[in-house]
Amino acid sequence: MPKVGAHVSAAGSLDLSFNRAEELGAECTQIFITPPQQWVQISHPEEEIQKYRAKAQESGIGPNFIHAVYLVSLATPNQEHLQKSVNWLIYSQKTAEKLGIGGTIFHIGSYKGTTQEQAIGQVVQAIKAILSQTGEANLILENSAGAGNLIGDTLEELGQIIKAVNNPRLKVCLDTQHAFASGYDLRTKEKVEEWVEVINREIGVEKLVAIHANDSKTELGSKKDRHENIGQGYIGLEGFRALINHPKLQNVPFILEIPGEAGQGPDKNNVELLKSLWGKG
Repeated sequence: MPKVGAHVSAAGSLDLSFNRAEELGAECTQIFITPPQQWVQISHPEEEIQKYRAKAQESGIGPNFIHAVYLVSLATPNQEHLQKSVNWLIYSQKTAEKLGIGGTIFHIGSYKGTTQEQAIGQVVQAIKAILSQTGEANLILENSAGAGNLIGDTLEELGQIIKAVNNPRLKVCLDTQHAFASGYDLRTKEKVEEWVEVINREIGVEKLVAIHANDSKTELGSKKDRHENIGQGYIGLEGFRALINHPKLQNVPFILEIPGEAGQGPDKNNVELLKSLWGKG
């Protein structure tokens, strides 16, 4: 059975993310290491780093991931913004290495003001620079919902970047809501099978290190990034049953980024619901 986890708060001290994960029954985590709307680079004390590593080992929870701040954009034509994005991702990767975290998941960003071809070329060069200045931790592309001039809403675009970078540490996290919003139908077993075939052809399933398991508040192809609780959106339970039971996804962790029943983020009921779908595909 794939591991089922959640994005959890690391407020107070990074190691507290494991306490919150345990409360949810989460088997893997994703955290922010800094406020998600700021460029700040926090220097986490050695004591906090060691507490995080010890709790990771003690709890057995993992793999664990960092989610980048939302400001990051490697596609931006603004060179100052680009440099800030590169610098923050280097900082995050070095922090991931210290913490023993699998890597940083990030959105590629918008190329508004330039062309897609120019933007992809810039993204490739930026990723190469980040990987050359860091070691061990994976850098993880996330697909977008397809709004505006965002890069990475298609598996073909992600595959193009991966092939051009040609580095084993460049991986992929696919968000089910973003995929659905950008036009990939995930509502049935047959459609999920088609999606996985495209993933394998364009990216390679072995490059897939996480799935953001989110239902969708909006309809297929809406181009809107709107997450919903499992089974309460347009993807529905049949889609998630097909996803979690797919033979090629059995080693990929599923991480919830949903509003939760109380609007406070992922909760125990949604974690348990997704787990309950396994073995019933």
